[in-house]
Amino acid sequence: MQQHSTLGREVDIDRFWQDVQTQARIGALPEGGLGRLALNESDIEARLWLMQEAASLGASAFHDPIGNLYLRREGRSPELPPLLIGSHLDSQPRGGIYDGALGVIAGLAVLRTLHEQDITLECPVEVVSWTNEEGARFAPGTPGSAWFAGVRDIAAIMASRDDAGVSFEQALAPCLEAMEARGSTKRETPFSPSAYLELHIEQGPVLDAGQLPACVVVGIQGVNWYRFRLQGRANHAGTTPMDMRRDAVMGAHALIRELENCVNRRGSQVRFTIGKFSVAPDSINTIADEVTFTVDLRHPDGSVLAAIDDDFAALAATHWQGCPATLERLSSIAPVTFDSAILASLEQKLETYATKAPRLVSGAFHDAIHLANLCPAAMLFVACRDGISHHPDEHVEKDDAAVAVRTLTDTVLELAQG
Repeated sequence: MQQHSTLGREVDIDRFWQDVQTQARIGALPEGGLGRLALNESDIEARLWLMQEAASLGASAFHDPIGNLYLRREGRSPELPPLLIGSHLDSQPRGGIYDGALGVIAGLAVLRTLHEQDITLECPVEVVSWTNEEGARFAPGTPGSAWFAGVRDIAAIMASRDDAGVSFEQALAPCLEAMEARGSTKRETPFSPSAYLELHIEQGPVLDAGQLPACVVVGIQGVNWYRFRLQGRANHAGTTPMDMRRDAVMGAHALIRELENCVNRRGSQVRFTIGKFSVAPDSINTIADEVTFTVDLRHPDGSVLAAIDDDFAALAATHWQGCPATLERLSSIAPVTFDSAILASLEQKLETYATKAPRLVSGAFHDAIHLANLCPAAMLFVACRDGISHHPDEHVEKDDAAVAVRTLTDTVLELAQG
């Protein structure tokens, strides 16, 4: 049995790219892009397709109570903790075909290469597809990897509901049943991998602007999710004088302006996004008696996030245009820095296939943010055109992805061959 120092050159890139395009048809939207929400029919179909492909390579399938799917290629020492390669198959409601899925299919390409080259590594290698990374259907995101890493309670995850009132537990049941029917074995508890690698599109413009195919990622900035609610008083739009109103929309407007001022005082690295905004009773000629909106707050420094959190709490403790406000903290994930040794290995191998690229900090959160607190972990970014993501126009060049997949494969060889 021959083991290649540059096993990445043996990756069948055409087959890898064919797999990327095949998965993109599962949950495809008529106008382009992907609508594969967590645990919907297309998400289940994509999982079953992935299991079928892995089975043809001699890999075994496992799943856990939260629905994470693992595809295992056995090592010479099965008792060793596996090297884990992962990302996610779920998408945004109108997302692109590469976000998340590219990393899962890259893991499949590693398994395929090991199989075709008849290479058995010292420790097992597993490809994982994490459940509901996006959080588009069940908020907050990354519950699969968060539970695996021991930072989120499974009961709370199971009780979360989508906009139609369907609970995570209800949606999960047919998924588990389908995977078990196709031969997946249930694992009751998480484990500690020997290491974790994740390949993902950049979701930003830096690599594309620099005409660079890929780079290593040194860490992920922290992210806090909030829900603000303002309580007004409904009344007639035509008969209520302006100075006698308790208009929840105007109160929200004043609060949002001050939230933005608070964030701007903390520097240009802060990312502040209002993603959802709802008004009740939602009538054109009625003053709003309730407004609810969400905030996504991000920064690479945990102390800055904590300071802004204090500011947000103080702002929510007052009235805005006569409307009391409340603040609900939905999720808080601290920033992480990835393993320096794995980063050095990834960078060295990347330079075999491409020009040296600057290291980046991820502005988006990924499942690796939880795994980094459990085991040595690192990420690779692939360039995406104009930095567009979470949109059907998301685009990755085949040659750029090839560089990252080859780099990933070489790194897996080094980390898992003992």
